[in-house]
Amino acid sequence: MRRALISLAFFAALPTAADAHDSRPLFVEMSELAGSRVKMEWTAPPSVDRANIPVLALGAPCAELARSSSGRARQTAMYDCELAGAELAIEWPVFNPSISTLVRVNFADGETRTEILDPSKNSWRAPAPESFAGVSESYFRLGVSHIFGGIDHLLFLAGLLAIAGTPRRTLVTVTGFTLAHSLTLALVALGILRVSIAATEAVIALSIVFLATEIARADKSTLTWRRPVLVASAFGLAHGAGFAAALGEIGLPKTETLAALLFFNMGVEAGQVAAIACAFTAVMLARRAAALSPAKIGSATVQRIASYGLGIIAGYWFIERIAVLFAI
Repeated sequence: MRRALISLAFFAALPTAADAHDSRPLFVEMSELAGSRVKMEWTAPPSVDRANIPVLALGAPCAELARSSSGRARQTAMYDCELAGAELAIEWPVFNPSISTLVRVNFADGETRTEILDPSKNSWRAPAPESFAGVSESYFRLGVSHIFGGIDHLLFLAGLLAIAGTPRRTLVTVTGFTLAHSLTLALVALGILRVSIAATEAVIALSIVFLATEIARADKSTLTWRRPVLVASAFGLAHGAGFAAALGEIGLPKTETLAALLFFNMGVEAGQVAAIACAFTAVMLARRAAALSPAKIGSATVQRIASYGLGIIAGYWFIERIAVLFAI
């Protein structure tokens, strides 16, 4: 019953597949050019209506030199000012759609700074080139944000928890997953290993389909049920490449690369621990509620329902990502 409740509780707490694809942020990139020039580009996600494409500007003392648009949601503006200290203002023409803003700042010396703004925050000041402490804090927060925004990774964790069952097996299994994805995250992020992002995303979806199938079959004699750490480690390599792809979109700073990589990974781990803690808390509450309820639902039924939902969502993602991979 514990495994079934873990799977159901974790699955019920997650957004739908559509939410997973519509939660992308507004992306803003500010680049420092020669001659005290700043180039700012921003792209709104597909979930934002055309009439509500945001208007962005840098305040005084920045003087706007030119502005243009390319495509439905990509905008560009040029300014005469220093990048450090520039004040960014975001204005939504119709309404604030409550999405985060991902700001990437590229300094002339090659240093990159990334910040995630809360949906309610419509202004931001570009910082000076960053210190070790600043890089560590920023990338730790990015790691936490990524794990909670990466619904596919959370669903994979849900499957692992359902199969592992006991706290000890869960600890061993998640440790294997962590070591594996940490390895490929570092190798891909540092450019030592090159992988196809589209193929990686398809494998990640397939890993969830595999776990959902194993949970539905509930054949405790299979390798997955007997040694879940092996399966977690194998698929963890693909998930690590997926983390690296997300980190690649954000960019690593030139001066504190290792610190950024380390603290991004630590943020991912902190997010995983928090998600697992929430899952076990939900399980305890569900078990208490089940004990007080006169209606009894078999654990096998709960487990099967949860695994079907898991498989349907992951199967949809797999087909969608295969279509992207082969440009269907």
